[in-house]
Amino acid sequence: MQFAQRLDNVETSAIRELFKLLGKPGIISFAGGFPDSAMFDVEGIREASAKALAEDPGAALQYGATEGFNPLREQLAAFMVEKMKSTGAQVTPEGLIVTTGSQQALDLLGKTLVDPGAKVIVEAPTFLATIQCFRLYGAQVIGAPIDAQGVQVDQLEALIAEHKPRFVYLIPTFGNPSGATLSLERRKRILELAVKTQTVVIEDDPYGDLYFGEAPPPSLLALTAQVPGSRDWLVHCGSLSKVLSPGLRVGWMIAPPALLAKATMCKQFSDAHTSTFAQATATQYLKAGRMPGTLARVRTVYAERAQAMGESLKKELGDAIEFTQPGGGLFFWARLTGAGGKLKDANELAKRAIEKGVAFVPGAPFFATNPDVSALRLSFATVGVEKIREGVERLGKAI
Repeated sequence: MQFAQRLDNVETSAIRELFKLLGKPGIISFAGGFPDSAMFDVEGIREASAKALAEDPGAALQYGATEGFNPLREQLAAFMVEKMKSTGAQVTPEGLIVTTGSQQALDLLGKTLVDPGAKVIVEAPTFLATIQCFRLYGAQVIGAPIDAQGVQVDQLEALIAEHKPRFVYLIPTFGNPSGATLSLERRKRILELAVKTQTVVIEDDPYGDLYFGEAPPPSLLALTAQVPGSRDWLVHCGSLSKVLSPGLRVGWMIAPPALLAKATMCKQFSDAHTSTFAQATATQYLKAGRMPGTLARVRTVYAERAQAMGESLKKELGDAIEFTQPGGGLFFWARLTGAGGKLKDANELAKRAIEKGVAFVPGAPFFATNPDVSALRLSFATVGVEKIREGVERLGKAI
């Protein structure tokens, strides 16, 4: 059987392959990148789905518009405007389309913006599925270095000047896998850079609402109100997956009108429309006003788990590991230092850790180029505090 040549540019996710090793009884897993199912507002979603069927079952169960179920587009626009009220940025229902999770938005951007051989810039490290998605469409993916405050803008500007990329892809807030949050100053500079160089910037924001304590800086989308012309070069991708339920598969994309039209056309060819039943359920959930309470509960639980993981890593691994305590999101990003003769190769540590009954994801696959073999990603989201402490203790024995 002859397969498309584009498949030569991608390979199976290293994370998915790792999951095959997790069947061993008693494994404590820090490998997953998903929210804790115990945090789902099951009762609220049940009520929302029942109301969707009671109010307009025909609309909830029928084919729908590719752009999205209009009542949901209205709710999402209002949701976004409320989040951006500090800057006054606006979103209209017509200015967004509903996607089957934010992952579909990234795929649509690959379809609409990437030609074989085109260059795109991503953070180094970045979301693994993004690298694979853009490579599938033939992109040459280039990594821009980051630090604890997100992408280094001077380096990014130099890379844009050198490569003239089709776009720049960023996760500015609590990045996956880095956990880093782009500073306010850098956010404004990036928008100014987008206007100056006429470069599309894609802001992926699935974790921005999962902050611990102080809220992060306003999103790039919110800040476009302060940088003239920047809205013409910004794409914003959002999702309900990390804050409500991944199973609903509800995401959205806000983009300039011409790009939104092309993305809608491509979406017609792939799934016709996102599940109308899921969209109607999400509509009723947002209308019911339960989201603030859900977010408050999730933030409290994840903050406690993140604190426990940070304390345990310092206690059990000491100077053999270095990391920045995340201010939100789902992940720790760390590097093995090799101090005291300990391991410095995260791939080797991953194998030893499985034998000790704990799992994490080595960091190398998250780099488009020049992988850091000492890096690793740990997720605290799905593990209780006591299990986190036990799991990190096992990791300390493996190193």
